[in-house]
Amino acid sequence: MEQHDFIVTDIRGDYAYLTQTDSNSAEPFQVALALLPPETDVGTKLRGFMGMFEIVD
Repeated sequence: MEQHDFIVTDIRGDYAYLTQTDSNSAEPFQVALALLPPETDVGTKLRGFMGMFEIVD
């Protein structure tokens, strides 16, 4: 598995919509907010690896 970089483009209810920034895929996908760091908000940059996410600058 590879790690990937994402940006939170939208939050609706209990779900955040992430767009992968390190590929050409512009299609956002949803992730439960419970799986993301508590301070996640629209515009937050994340790095994900095997279903775990961390905030990056």
